[in-house]
Amino acid sequence: MKRQTIPANYLKTICWFNNSIIDWAAAGKQYTLDGKTDQLGENSFNFGDSAITSADGQYAFIFQKLGTKGLLLKNGALLREINRSYYCADVYEYPAAFVTLNSKTFLIHCPSEYCRLDFEEVETGQIITNSEGRNPSDFFHSRLEVSPNGKYLMSKGWFWHPWDAIKVYDIEKCIQTPKLLDESEIYPNVGVEIATASFIDDHKVLLGSSDEEAINDELLENLPSKHIAIWDISLNQISKPFKMNIEFGNLFAINDLYAWDIYGFPKIISLKTGEVVDEDKSLSSGLQNSSIIRNIEELPKVAFNQQTKQLAITNGDRIEIIGQ
Repeated sequence: MKRQTIPANYLKTICWFNNSIIDWAAAGKQYTLDGKTDQLGENSFNFGDSAITSADGQYAFIFQKLGTKGLLLKNGALLREINRSYYCADVYEYPAAFVTLNSKTFLIHCPSEYCRLDFEEVETGQIITNSEGRNPSDFFHSRLEVSPNGKYLMSKGWFWHPWDAIKVYDIEKCIQTPKLLDESEIYPNVGVEIATASFIDDHKVLLGSSDEEAINDELLENLPSKHIAIWDISLNQISKPFKMNIEFGNLFAINDLYAWDIYGFPKIISLKTGEVVDEDKSLSSGLQNSSIIRNIEELPKVAFNQQTKQLAITNGDRIEIIGQ
């Protein structure tokens, strides 16, 4: 495992762009991996603890993970404010992701109801999925992730009682028929709680189940509790599951052989055995293992680079970059 430390000042948010780290809340302060710094914006925002960036770097969204408000930026300047429902907002991670289709950038979020996903054209503010007859199922959307080539959207949220689960959506089909966002037709056939998941590519997803008791014992063969497996979306098949003998949390797929796990400290796990092949116990990376994070006292900021498969983790006034 390779590790690089980058000194920083008054970090508020971190996200990747062009293989550098940007703190959009601090006027777009940029930290490059060769130790240089730059300023991409003019205004600092005394707000937010998290941020995401569009693929072209033109737009950014600053938000509070356990809040109801976000700030949508264009080239570092405030474009408009964004809101989500108050309902249980202080419990679980804010759902937000960017996607670019036909040269237009959209913010995917839940502006009207905690359970309703919508696509908002960033430049105009138009909710293009605001059609009649929407009737979303009762699901708390969270930890939104878009597949590498933009085909699928995955929501890693929960439903009551609480129970972590994932829902996957074909983005183009949902834009054409917004009602498809109300109840996902794409999900793994399992009876266990899916605490974490990560796109490997546009058709394969790494799944990680919790140690909660299954709600459907007949499906345990597909994925038992506290196991990992790879779900092929196109075939709707799940690979041979492997038991995890460690506590694990948010997984980030490196490829179909390895993945990052950041529960407690960063480690690399084998997707063929479930064993830890590398680790760095000297770096704290928090105890998140769900979209529900209200009771986690210390939660470092973490950003995953989907292109280079590197992780950025805050460590006081330092940014730790770790890679294979």
